[in-house]
Amino acid sequence: MFNLVIVLQLLTMKYQNLLLLGLLIIFTQASLKAAHIIGGEMTYVCNGPAAADPTLNSYTFTMTVYRDCAGGGASFDSAPGAFATGTVSVYRGSETLEFMNIVLDAPVISNIESSAENNPCVIVPPGVCGEKGVYTFFANLEPIDSSYHFVYQRCCRNNTINNIVDPGAAGSTYYVEVTPFAQQTCNTSPLFTNLPETVICVNDPLNIDASAFDAEGDQLVYSFCSPLSGGTQTNVAPNPDDPPAFFTDIEFLLPNFSALEPLGGDPVVTIDPFTGVITGTATDQGRFVVGVCVEEYRNGELLSTIQRDYQFNVTFCEQAVNAGLQGMIDAGGNYVYQSCVDSTLSFINESTGGTFLESFSWTFDIPGDQPLSFTTQDVTVTFPGPGVYTGTMVANPGTLCSDSAQLSVTITEPILPAFTFNYDTCVAGPVTFTNLTPNGDTEDYVWGWEFGDGNLSDEEDPEHMYEDPGAIPVALNVTDSYGCIETVTNQVNWFPAPPIIVVEPSTFVGCPPASVEFINLSSPIDSTYDIVWNFGDGRIGNDISPTHIYERPGTYDVGIQITSPIGCFIERRFANWIFIDSLPIADFDFAPMARSNFEPEVNFSDQSIRAAFWEWQFDRFGGTIEQDPTYVFPDTGMMEVQLVVTHIYGCQDSITQIVDIEPQVTYWLPNAFTPNGDGKNEGYRGGGFFRGMRDFDMQIFNRHGGLVFQSADPSEAWNGQQNNTGRMSPNGVYLVRVQFTGPRGKAQEYKGFATLMR
Repeated sequence: MFNLVIVLQLLTMKYQNLLLLGLLIIFTQASLKAAHIIGGEMTYVCNGPAAADPTLNSYTFTMTVYRDCAGGGASFDSAPGAFATGTVSVYRGSETLEFMNIVLDAPVISNIESSAENNPCVIVPPGVCGEKGVYTFFANLEPIDSSYHFVYQRCCRNNTINNIVDPGAAGSTYYVEVTPFAQQTCNTSPLFTNLPETVICVNDPLNIDASAFDAEGDQLVYSFCSPLSGGTQTNVAPNPDDPPAFFTDIEFLLPNFSALEPLGGDPVVTIDPFTGVITGTATDQGRFVVGVCVEEYRNGELLSTIQRDYQFNVTFCEQAVNAGLQGMIDAGGNYVYQSCVDSTLSFINESTGGTFLESFSWTFDIPGDQPLSFTTQDVTVTFPGPGVYTGTMVANPGTLCSDSAQLSVTITEPILPAFTFNYDTCVAGPVTFTNLTPNGDTEDYVWGWEFGDGNLSDEEDPEHMYEDPGAIPVALNVTDSYGCIETVTNQVNWFPAPPIIVVEPSTFVGCPPASVEFINLSSPIDSTYDIVWNFGDGRIGNDISPTHIYERPGTYDVGIQITSPIGCFIERRFANWIFIDSLPIADFDFAPMARSNFEPEVNFSDQSIRAAFWEWQFDRFGGTIEQDPTYVFPDTGMMEVQLVVTHIYGCQDSITQIVDIEPQVTYWLPNAFTPNGDGKNEGYRGGGFFRGMRDFDMQIFNRHGGLVFQSADPSEAWNGQQNNTGRMSPNGVYLVRVQFTGPRGKAQEYKGFATLMR
């Protein structure tokens, strides 16, 4: 029989079903808030015969449940404000229909701190928070030939677990088995010595003590084992029809993780079977489920097995104190400094640690002398001279949270660059440079010549040809194997005379005033040279490349003299070099002299002198390049005709004359018309060329002097009616008078007789 001291209830089948339904409702409501339960374990202590019934053994059971308290996840079951009341199911042997439930009192809750959090030299990322809830319950058990199983299940695990399949759908099972052997010997199960680690630092070697203590001194064997799944979101309470033999292992994400290698790592994280110490290095950040099993043996026979199911938080931890300096780091992690000749160096401390940083210690080794020591944060050190020196900077010397940085300092020997040069002062030839740097034959030196004209050389003793004269600064840069550079600069006064004078005029021929640019291509010359030009027309110039205007026709010699700033001289004369011809004279005649709109064609005859090309422009109407063109003017008026003639050397002259194309009109009067409706000769009007007429007036009178028709339009005809609208006039002779003004204002009058016949 069962005898439970605190809360023990023997359930009949009737009440079993009711309790199961209630638990399902409670756990279903709580399952959505259960994602922060991260592990647990269950152990027991045998207290000896029960006081009420010595045939029974008294047991004290302890279940520890762990949770991630960051965020708003599930609280502990049975805790104040919890969503569910925790229940432990008790199985007897392999029987599945006879069991009991123990309703748990509120747990004792406390925080969990990892060794990383307690390490003053490690800064754990924020947001890591662990709690444990310890439940204690009691039972008096009758010794039997089969095991008792005390089981606690609930849903669910964190969705963000990295080493198992579908973590959000996986539950947890924490249980302990009291074997027949343990019942007979009133055995106490092993108890874990330490709390599980809350935080594991990525890439830090592990040394986690997961061992247990056994009061009877039995042999303990440790291993990684598979945590068990349990309640789900649809079945959150233990199922009484499924005995412990049907517990389900968590499914790991193969091949990177397994129950025996739950963290992977490099080296792989393992547990020592004899000491229970977990070693290895975790290399992946995240959350990982781990199962630790402890088997208890007495005289080679298994007494009990306890299991801790726990979720490890593997994260990147920051060292609280890191010694660092401003400077370059070599492959060995040493800070490397180099100074070219200067023996005084300043070292800037860039150690990190905030409030953890308390003090510093500097030591520099000086061969044959006492080390140099300093205790300030930054130091300035004057070394004895050229050489290689080593040193150490320690942050927080002599404390647990200390770190150090190694230094190597090289002070180089002076280079002392020097050189000479040689050249012919008045002949434009190359300059030869001779390197006089001490130890100049060593392969450790790199030469860098700057010749002052943009050209460079890396030869030891170069030769260079300049294009432009001047007082030229030449620099020799010498670089040693440490990258130190020293420079010497000397001035080369290179002012030779050009070896030959080369001049290119913009033209050799022209017409006055002719502008000629003399392009001086002689080299080397610049503005410091004294240059004298003789243009052959009595005038001189001093520019390097002057422009001269020849005012009169003629043939001219050109001379040039060049003197360098140091007196080097050269001259040249160009005989009969520039020819200036006389200007052309434009002139033309045209015929006939009198032209009109009836005869607009004009013949033009060129009368120019020294012309090679002709360009005619006929007022606004167009032009031609013929020498003697004929042109038909498309309009009347005073037409400007321009002729531009061009000399063979490009000189031009022009002339403009007026050609009068007189506008003329014509007019005549017929003597009869027949307005009889046969469509022939129906109206009376004058004929001729009317364009240009003004103030036109036609009047027709009958034999009695009466006005029968008048019009201001020369194209309008009289149809025989009174003013072209009244009654028809009788046959007979009528008097006609026409007056108008011509295109140029001349008044004209015409008179005649018009015979009307029908």
